[in-house]
Amino acid sequence: VIGYGSQGHAPAKNLRDSGINVIIGHRGGANSKTYQAAKEAGFEVLSVADAVTRADILMILVPDTIQKDLFENEIKPNLRPGMSLMWAHGFNIHFKCIDPPKDVDVFMIAPKGPGHLVRDEFERGAGVPCLVAIYQDATGDALKKALAYGLGIGGARAGIIETTFQEETETDLFGEQTVLCGGSAALIKAGFEVLLEAGYQPEIAYFEVMHELKLIVDLYYRGGLKFMNYSVSDTAEYGGLSVGPKIVTDEAKNAMRVALKRIQSGEFAKEWLGEYQAGGKNFQRLRDADAAHPVEKVGAELRKMMPWIK
Repeated sequence: VIGYGSQGHAPAKNLRDSGINVIIGHRGGANSKTYQAAKEAGFEVLSVADAVTRADILMILVPDTIQKDLFENEIKPNLRPGMSLMWAHGFNIHFKCIDPPKDVDVFMIAPKGPGHLVRDEFERGAGVPCLVAIYQDATGDALKKALAYGLGIGGARAGIIETTFQEETETDLFGEQTVLCGGSAALIKAGFEVLLEAGYQPEIAYFEVMHELKLIVDLYYRGGLKFMNYSVSDTAEYGGLSVGPKIVTDEAKNAMRVALKRIQSGEFAKEWLGEYQAGGKNFQRLRDADAAHPVEKVGAELRKMMPWIK
């Protein structure tokens, strides 16, 4: 497993618990937090180059923005014919940032959830659903190995759906930008601002547009739109059904279409990699603005009163 950050720790532990011999390839020094975390978890931690020479299957779980340089400098020179290169997201393969040699397998198992959830679900005997995609089958066994990995991390307990690197990459970016990360956060901030503008207490506004959102998402997660509507009051259901489409209008849907086209064309990938290579000043500006939003300040104080949330 190359990388032991937010994504790498979960499959490494799950695979080991499933009886697989796992080593960690780490690009940082021995003083880094992730290096120490991997050592404390009992893993053998090597340089990326040394890990490649030792391993048969590599799961690359470092950030998208650094994968190309890491691949060219430490992974590619140490590959052997018949090895397997794995990804959990198709970004660098689909957008041709990385061109793997033809004599290795290239495939993907993409859990549909963050790393900590992959670990938590595994420990409680469940699993996070996964996507599987084969980009290059040099040995003829790529799909078998991919499914075995999916079983090892617990994903097969929930189900594994076959896809392509293109479909996974484009839909994943679209979901993040328009609904899961971008859309939901923008909706929360807008709702909070409207309530404050109308003179309501910020604490009340926080509970209405941020805190209670988890309750609704949990209902979606458990039983979809129908179960959510069944679980809330008739007043809430009617208000949601009648007003919701007036909030997320055709204008918003058209903006989603524009976002999707930018993803499909590679424009977003080019922008994001360029932003990283230029030092990420705009990225940091956006981060800082988000962190300084009043909903964050109010929420931090209220969450101190509910330590069990952590």
